[in-house]
Amino acid sequence: MSERFPRVASLKSPARLRARLDELGCALPCDDEVQSAPESPLAASLCLPDSGGGPRKLANRFAIQPMEGWDAEPDGRPSELTRRRWRRFGVSGAAWIWGGEAVAVRPDGRANPNQLLMSEKNAPSIGALRRELVQEADGAVPLVGLQLTYSGRWSRPTSAGPAPRIAFRHPVLDGRLGIDCDDAVFSDGELRDLVGHFAAASALAQAEGFDFVDVKHCHGYLLHELLAARSRGGAFGGPSLEDRTRLLFAILEAVRRAAPGLAIGVRLSVFDAVPHRPSEGRPSQGPSGPDAGGRLGPGVPEPHPLPYLHGFGLDPEAPERPLLDEPIALVRALVGAGVRWINVTAGSPYTVPHIQRPAAFPPSDGYAPPEDPLRGVARLLGAARALKKAVPECAVLSSGWSYLQDFLPHVAQACVRDGWFDAVGLGRLALSYPELPAHVLAGKTLERGRLCRTFSDCTSAPRNGLVSGCYPLDDFYRSRPERQTLEAAKRAAIGGAVSAR
Repeated sequence: MSERFPRVASLKSPARLRARLDELGCALPCDDEVQSAPESPLAASLCLPDSGGGPRKLANRFAIQPMEGWDAEPDGRPSELTRRRWRRFGVSGAAWIWGGEAVAVRPDGRANPNQLLMSEKNAPSIGALRRELVQEADGAVPLVGLQLTYSGRWSRPTSAGPAPRIAFRHPVLDGRLGIDCDDAVFSDGELRDLVGHFAAASALAQAEGFDFVDVKHCHGYLLHELLAARSRGGAFGGPSLEDRTRLLFAILEAVRRAAPGLAIGVRLSVFDAVPHRPSEGRPSQGPSGPDAGGRLGPGVPEPHPLPYLHGFGLDPEAPERPLLDEPIALVRALVGAGVRWINVTAGSPYTVPHIQRPAAFPPSDGYAPPEDPLRGVARLLGAARALKKAVPECAVLSSGWSYLQDFLPHVAQACVRDGWFDAVGLGRLALSYPELPAHVLAGKTLERGRLCRTFSDCTSAPRNGLVSGCYPLDDFYRSRPERQTLEAAKRAAIGGAVSAR
């Protein structure tokens, strides 16, 4: 049975948060008072190392993470919903807009039928997203990038359903996706063909004024999956990390040729976990108070053999334990190749959301948290700290902050002051409260009614074919007709999970 844990908002003070972290054995600093600019460590400027095109300078230590909305037009151009989200990023006050959102480099690599797609036809409208964001910025112009991706195993480019293309046969995930033969596995030649698509998309991004591109290596998509392709033969898989990263470095070289002077970053899932599913026959404990998990059981790992060789950044003999030897070796190799901006994340939202985006409330297709989400926050921030310590010459952007809610600035200020990493990346919270960085830096009292409480509706909505947004806290989405559809879908998901036991 999963442990009962207090909701973080119930802790009421930094001292009580520190006491809870001590109970959990989690090393995470937390300041009692939050400073405003210019004294705040979060207001300190940051000189980014050269990652292509020369060093850059950030006005503060806040960043906005890529936040995909499942709301582009069918041809991959931005919709008004997409433009609204980017404009809100512009008012955030964050100095670094890491990638905006995932943009597919090829039509068959879209994660959903409404994902942005970079092409010559679409490039001007995608470039307009950056221009509208910058127009909304009050003060220093932020550094704005574009995240480039190919979804691979999680490709769903049309309404006809999933169309997975995979790096290797996975003993758990193939069954989930109905993959029963080798036809879905990319050949070496097909992988080589992708190199040119990443390069062409980068050149288009540069022409539209983006400051950098993020070559996405996280969250279970193709380039991340290749990092664990130990069972794959040929040039792009096998026991050697050099072989499993050969495609990455080919892409980086091609981008440098196609877009000289364009900076490059990599958002990297630095550790994975065995895919989880809801436990059967037992209710969720969840937080104390009303049951946050509905009647979904806490997550448990799928049955798996040992050694478990199908993840990256974990101990094959004890895959619940992160092992950062290979991720650190990869980042050192990236620095050697001139890529010095690293965005640290973990796992996949499709298979292990509790390690990727710690939350008290599961998405409709997920499971109740198997641990106090504070453990997940500490694990993510600790991994970013370890990477920064091991490779100090790179700029490290951290992830996993939203669950801290009221205490986010208290912990962020302490971590940045103590040199854990260079910058603080905000994800889901930016949907409900994009202005939080500006308010923190100005010393304003936080608007508690807008703080993300990790209800996971921004994930449940696209899982049910709806546009993503903060339905509980953003009045714009709360008033949309999709909200009622989403509530009905969540009730049906919980009922189905109970019936299946």
